[in-house]
Amino acid sequence: MLKAITGPTNSKTGPVFTALFLLWAAVILSACAPSPESWQLAGRTMGTSYHITVVQVPPGLEQGELQQLIDDELQQVNQEMSTYIDDSELMRFNQSPVGQAIPVSQHLADVLEMSLDIYRRSEGAFEVTVGPLVNLWGFGPQPEPEHIPSDKDIADLLTVVGSDALTLTRKPDTVIKSRPVEVDLSAIAKGHGVDRVAELLEDLGIRNYLVEIGGELRTKGVNPKGKTWVIGIEVPSVAGQMVQEPIAVSGKAVATSGDYRNYYERDGVRYSHSIDPRSGRSIKHKLASVTVIADTCAEADGLATAINVLGADAGMALAERDNLAVFMVVKTDSGFEERSSSGFKPYVERSEK
Repeated sequence: MLKAITGPTNSKTGPVFTALFLLWAAVILSACAPSPESWQLAGRTMGTSYHITVVQVPPGLEQGELQQLIDDELQQVNQEMSTYIDDSELMRFNQSPVGQAIPVSQHLADVLEMSLDIYRRSEGAFEVTVGPLVNLWGFGPQPEPEHIPSDKDIADLLTVVGSDALTLTRKPDTVIKSRPVEVDLSAIAKGHGVDRVAELLEDLGIRNYLVEIGGELRTKGVNPKGKTWVIGIEVPSVAGQMVQEPIAVSGKAVATSGDYRNYYERDGVRYSHSIDPRSGRSIKHKLASVTVIADTCAEADGLATAINVLGADAGMALAERDNLAVFMVVKTDSGFEERSSSGFKPYVERSEK
């Protein structure tokens, strides 16, 4: 069982939430111990950990065999989409010439297609080419800068960044870039990895599971006690304690995005790792965390990032317009308040039955 933890107080950055608003898989109204018919598997991938619970495993499948199949699948996702593997498919595209149609795999094309869709739906708040701006602000491989970026430095990069430079063609799957943009799928790749593992399990005949990678998850069927999967969204209360919003999510995927995990301060001003690609600057609104429920984890992952950039008001407007299931934690002068879209309420009601 995963649970959110609150880290130590750092004199430079204030409270450090080491697993802020992490979604933890909980078997509600039942013991935590798994039944003999379930397996729990864990490992490392994409710079984080994964945890998987499968229930009612088909005859003839060994646990070690399933673990290897999962690890192989996640390694393939990395080989396709990592920016830390020099010869990954994504890095080969990033190094390709401007104006040339580059053949890509179906998986990479699928993720790019969804990324471009969320880019359009969020009016540019979700941006897979934002990497140079993230690096400029010191949230990439380089250490945080001694001084915040200048207006000129930001303006120069804004002329390069933009998903409008990408043209995706399907069947055959090719991508063309009209400017020398570099694609980074870190805001959606974990969710895609969850989906890939879920699809692998279903191909093996497993119909009851929970797959979680770095806090993003997808479920189907029932938990080890034969009940609907219920998870808790952990949020800080005004008193600083952690409270839970239980939601029933069998057959759905869930992802969260927040701004407390990574930031620094300069002259009393707090700069979040979340960069608004439209302005090129660190976000400054009051939205602390957003959780999205969707059919696929890739979509939930991407939408959570987009809404985190948009902020509470614009993000909720997007949620209501597209009938998205969204739960927010918003900072106030007295602490935090919770907000949810009309599409989110049915999941809370189902958990209460």
